[in-house]
Amino acid sequence: MSRIAIIGAGITGVTTAYALARRGFQVTVYERHRYAAMETSFANGGQLSVSNAEVWNRTATVLKGLRWMLTRDAPLLMNPSPSWHKYSWMGEFLRQIPNYRANTVETVRLALAAREHLFSIAEREGIEFDLERRGILHIYKHRKDYDAAAKVNELLREGGLDRHAVGANEIGRIEPALQSEFHGGFFTPSDSTGDIHKFTRGLAEACARHGVEFRYDTQIESIRQGGDARFSIDASHDGERRADVFEQVVVCAGVQSRAFAGMLGDHVNVYPVKGYSITVCLDDEQSQNAAPWVSLLDDNAKIVTSRLGVDRFRVAGTAEINGFNRDIRADRVAPLVDWTRRLFPQVSTARVIPWAGLRPMLPSMLPRVGAGKLPGVFYNTGHGHLGWTLSAATAETIADTIQHGTGRRKPAGAGAPRPAPLRS
Repeated sequence: MSRIAIIGAGITGVTTAYALARRGFQVTVYERHRYAAMETSFANGGQLSVSNAEVWNRTATVLKGLRWMLTRDAPLLMNPSPSWHKYSWMGEFLRQIPNYRANTVETVRLALAAREHLFSIAEREGIEFDLERRGILHIYKHRKDYDAAAKVNELLREGGLDRHAVGANEIGRIEPALQSEFHGGFFTPSDSTGDIHKFTRGLAEACARHGVEFRYDTQIESIRQGGDARFSIDASHDGERRADVFEQVVVCAGVQSRAFAGMLGDHVNVYPVKGYSITVCLDDEQSQNAAPWVSLLDDNAKIVTSRLGVDRFRVAGTAEINGFNRDIRADRVAPLVDWTRRLFPQVSTARVIPWAGLRPMLPSMLPRVGAGKLPGVFYNTGHGHLGWTLSAATAETIADTIQHGTGRRKPAGAGAPRPAPLRS
């Protein structure tokens, strides 16, 4: 089998490395950090959420964003300063509004396929990642928001998701820890949560056991294709430069994918959409008993939660369109803390760990999964807020594309045959 370079050791890069290794390829993963999963795959909301597969390309979302522009603690915030990258991405985003329905249904189908792949990987490799299979509960305070969600629910069900409406009384039965009144909600029993960082690091270790080479702390300087159609990757590590040759390259570089695509002659307009999370440390028994175990999505606040074991509660949300800014702003973290205090007043927020990460989003909200213009170039990137949810399926799709040498871009949700056993 040929040598393949994967750029990026986040969730998509590591699942891709695993899928290719199972098919017998010789895989090398380049990562600029010292470890796997140190950027967007570090501390996200933790949801494996088919129920959150609705794409954002809606007129209503755009109008909300415009109203929120001057509100510093709004769920969606945009820095209006001019940038060609930002405004070209927004233009493409708006042109995708007519595809809202089709893209949402496609995302649901892809997420359903990914779910079983991920669970089987974890079981096969013995990866512990605080998995909770208790479902995800979407909650709505107002009738208007609930009615709008009911229309979205029709699309999710069209894609094959079993998600049903629940009344105010049933919300309390599903998650007794909630201390607030709601008009109603929707519950997806088959959804789950887990620690993406633990899973990705565990899978990276499994990949290494099966022959995948990881080059950490390594910065790629250039990628060139020679006359023999092979790719020379020049990279630096600890001040030393090294060039290696590969038959194929897979870009799984998150928000850096646009830059690497440019080196390879492709337009992959990934934009970094910043999200925040807090990890509430449940240091006392009262907090542990008062925090929810069922995963939540508060649609009005755009906040999601997950319980990561006995002593951690993850609360995440917000979207910030502000370029490659990774600053953790107190005024963006505060709404997450305040929300936790309101809905779970017995949970201590004395020790809260804030985090901000950049979601790699394409204007269509669907990932780019398939071949580039040059023979031997492939992409598995642009998963946005659903990288954790979709990665196991898109890794299978791209590995199958490479294995069969189709040299063409496959639809993101195209199925892949069962891979061959991993070589020891």
